[in-house]
Amino acid sequence: MFCTLNTHKVDMDKLLGAQIGLEDFIFAHVKGQRKEVEVLKNENVLGLTITDNGTGCAFIKRIKEGSLMDQIKTVCVGDHIESINGINVSDCRHYKVAKMLKDLEKGQIFKLELIEPMKAFEMLEPRSQGGSLPEAKISRGRETLRLRTKGPATVEEMPSEAEEKAIKKVDELLETYMGIRDIELAATMVEAGKDKKNPDEFAMALDESLGDFAFPDEFVFDVWGAIGDAKQGRLE
Repeated sequence: MFCTLNTHKVDMDKLLGAQIGLEDFIFAHVKGQRKEVEVLKNENVLGLTITDNGTGCAFIKRIKEGSLMDQIKTVCVGDHIESINGINVSDCRHYKVAKMLKDLEKGQIFKLELIEPMKAFEMLEPRSQGGSLPEAKISRGRETLRLRTKGPATVEEMPSEAEEKAIKKVDELLETYMGIRDIELAATMVEAGKDKKNPDEFAMALDESLGDFAFPDEFVFDVWGAIGDAKQGRLE
């Protein structure tokens, strides 16, 4: 379903993204128990943030506190969304799943079929003081392993501080505009904008490499602004 860095727990802050340090440990989370839930959509926003593993298998990354879905305790962070109203979405990318959830009519009951991560590591005890796992951090060392959805993994120089800030900001914009989180997608977008001189060139580059996402113009403009702000040191 997904992998975490340096922890066996379902910790969405430690998800394996586009880059890892060469000393990091990877924990794979596989499918566990299936569950079904029926929800009355009595609000426009469900309060879910969706991400995926890069090839489909969309899962819940965040549930907004106090939201409609936060009230349904059987729905948990890390749950894979297998189907929506009987339509199998197990191979769909996160942005398609997020759009389907957003387009559900208010006032209607819908059904989700979910698969939670297998809880195979719950009996593990904390490591002794004799050794500890290194902290998951994108800036460890001088090199990182870059994982790509298409193409082989490569060892590359670490992103600069400005690039890291831009990637983080773009990931936040993805959640705001599209209801998804995807650090690899954010890194790809920042990379696409590094050598572009204006937003039009940037938009054309995104259409060529990421046209399937059909990003709204507003979003593209804000991403371009975030990349520029990072270059100028205006991002915290």
